[in-house]
Amino acid sequence: MVEVVELDDVVVGRMTYEPGWRWSVDIKPIAGTDLCEYHHLGVTLAGRLRIAMPDGLELELGPGDIFDIPVGHDAWVVGDEAWVGVDFAAMRTFGRGSAIHEQQVLASILFTDVVDSTALAARLGATAWRELIAEHNQRAQRVIDRFQGRLVKTTGDGLLGQFDGSERAVRAGLGIGETVRDLDLLIRAGVHTGEVQSSSDDLRGLAVHLAARIMALAGPGEVLVSGTVRDLLEGSGIGFEPRGTPELKGIGPRPIFAVTSIP
Repeated sequence: MVEVVELDDVVVGRMTYEPGWRWSVDIKPIAGTDLCEYHHLGVTLAGRLRIAMPDGLELELGPGDIFDIPVGHDAWVVGDEAWVGVDFAAMRTFGRGSAIHEQQVLASILFTDVVDSTALAARLGATAWRELIAEHNQRAQRVIDRFQGRLVKTTGDGLLGQFDGSERAVRAGLGIGETVRDLDLLIRAGVHTGEVQSSSDDLRGLAVHLAARIMALAGPGEVLVSGTVRDLLEGSGIGFEPRGTPELKGIGPRPIFAVTSIP
């Protein structure tokens, strides 16, 4: 059972999983994904829950434990007591099938990636690179949560995020770059706002491709936005610099702006 309370933009859920409950048995057929594709952030109130990641890492939660569980995991109740927890991150559409909650929505889309990731991965080696990207992903998730967005998926050396406002997406793009700077990582980001087909684990539509094309034009440390985002943020105090009207593959010419300052 999941009891959900909506507090404006914040959705909080109290989850009760009975003994014998397992995500891959009880939720997988509904969600239609191999693993749980939601990020969970909350606290355990009662019972014990075990989390398993595809790389073999496992974690067991007990009463009083604060949890921050990344996307891509299985989970099951341990013992004969129901597990009860409160979740502050994943409750808006958790446990619903894609056919139920896939919908056309207006969204602000953030794409990021790590500059020169191929050369960096070759220099560090597979193990160190994997650990570095894992740290990058965890920090990026916290930034996205702070701006009330949704981490839709990671892309190997970057991510796709969804927000309900252009300013939040822009601030998140800048914030991710700032939070990984001490890891010697440089991030490029692109933001566009438009209609998308949204499901629990992906976004589709022309607006998504446009955001990705914009991100690809950004230099190290830059956040580029579409003309749509620039227009929506007029009067916000955020500074922009025009970057011309480049021809975007498969889309055509579009005006692009760089974020230069933010209040």
